[in-house]
Amino acid sequence: MSARHLYVHLPFCAHRCGYCDFVTVVGREGQHGAYVDALLRELELERGHLADEVETIFLGGGTPTFTALPELVRLLEALPAAEEVTVEANPETVTPEVAAALRAAGVTRVSLGAQSFRPELLRVLERAARPDDVRRACARLRDAGFDNLSLDLIYGIPGQTVADLEADLTDALALEPEHFSCYELEAKPGTRFTHAWGEELARQADAMEDYFERVVARLTAAGYRWYETANFCRGDRRSRHNLAYWLGRDYLGLGVGAVSTLGDERRRNTPKLARYLDGALDREIEVLDADVRARERLMLGLRLDEPLPLAGIAHALDPAGLARVERLGLAEHDDALLALTERGRFLGDAVTAELMA
Repeated sequence: MSARHLYVHLPFCAHRCGYCDFVTVVGREGQHGAYVDALLRELELERGHLADEVETIFLGGGTPTFTALPELVRLLEALPAAEEVTVEANPETVTPEVAAALRAAGVTRVSLGAQSFRPELLRVLERAARPDDVRRACARLRDAGFDNLSLDLIYGIPGQTVADLEADLTDALALEPEHFSCYELEAKPGTRFTHAWGEELARQADAMEDYFERVVARLTAAGYRWYETANFCRGDRRSRHNLAYWLGRDYLGLGVGAVSTLGDERRRNTPKLARYLDGALDREIEVLDADVRARERLMLGLRLDEPLPLAGIAHALDPAGLARVERLGLAEHDDALLALTERGRFLGDAVTAELMA
C-alpha cells in the first residue's frame, strides 16, 4: 500500500458559504499553527503508506490560502517533494505575498474558486470575492511565475440566465487559464442554501442539461479538452491528482475529515477539529471488496474521455443494460474496452446507472 498521491485538508475559512457541506471551520486564527502541528504528526505516523516518490499533492479545504501564511509555508516545506503540487485558493486571499510564497514553497498549480463573474450571482452564493478579485488573483499568480492555473465555475445558480452563463464563460476564457472545472450547483440537503433556494433550484432543474451542453460547446470551441465530465484542459494540463481518483489509484488523506483509499480500505478521519488537534486519529474504516472496487472503477472511469479497460471489472456490467445503451448510441464497447459516446457523456450518471450490474 504505497500511495503516490497525497491529499491535505485545511479546513479554515473566513466565511462558510451556504451551499458548502465540506468539513470547514470559520476563523480560528489562533489554531492555525496547532493544526499544522497536528498535520505533521499525522504525516509522520502515516509516511509508511506513501511511496518513496510522490506524484501529486493537493491542498484542499476550506480555503487553504486563508491559513496564516507562515503556517501554510511551514506545512508546504515539510511535505514530500512531488511532481504536481496544487493549492486551492479563494481569489480575495491571493495577495502578491501569498502568490510569491506559494511559488517559492514549491507549489506548481493553483485552483482558484471564481464560481461566477456576475456580482449578483456571487451574492447569492455568499462569495466574498468580486469579479475584479479573480482577475487580480490571476495576474498576481502569473507575475509570481505560475504557468498552470485552474478556474472553478458554477452554473445553475438561482437567478442565473443563459446570458449570465455565456458572459461568465466569456470572462473566464479571457483569463486564459490552463484548466477549468465547471460544476452544476449541488445544494446538499440540510444546508441553509437548500432551505433558502430549494424551490428555485427545482424550478430551473430542467434547464441544466442545456447549460451543461453550452459549457462544453464554448470551452471545446476555445481549444480546451473535455477530458472529464466537469473538467477541461489545454494540451495535457489535466489535474493529475484528480485523475488519480478517477483512475482508482490509492491515495493518502491527512487532516480533519480527510479520506484515504489504501488497498482494500477506505478511511475517514474524524470531522471534529478539537479531537484532531488533541491527536485523536478517530477513523471510520470501510472495507472495499472486489465488487465495490470494480463498481467504483466503472463509475469513475466512465467520467473520462478515454476508453475504460474492462479487465477485472467486466462483472460489474449488466449485459442487458449495456445492450440497451449501445442500441441507443450512448456507449460503445468490445471485449477489452468500454467508452461512452458524446451523447452518453452528456447523460453521464444516468447511463452509468443503466450499465451497472
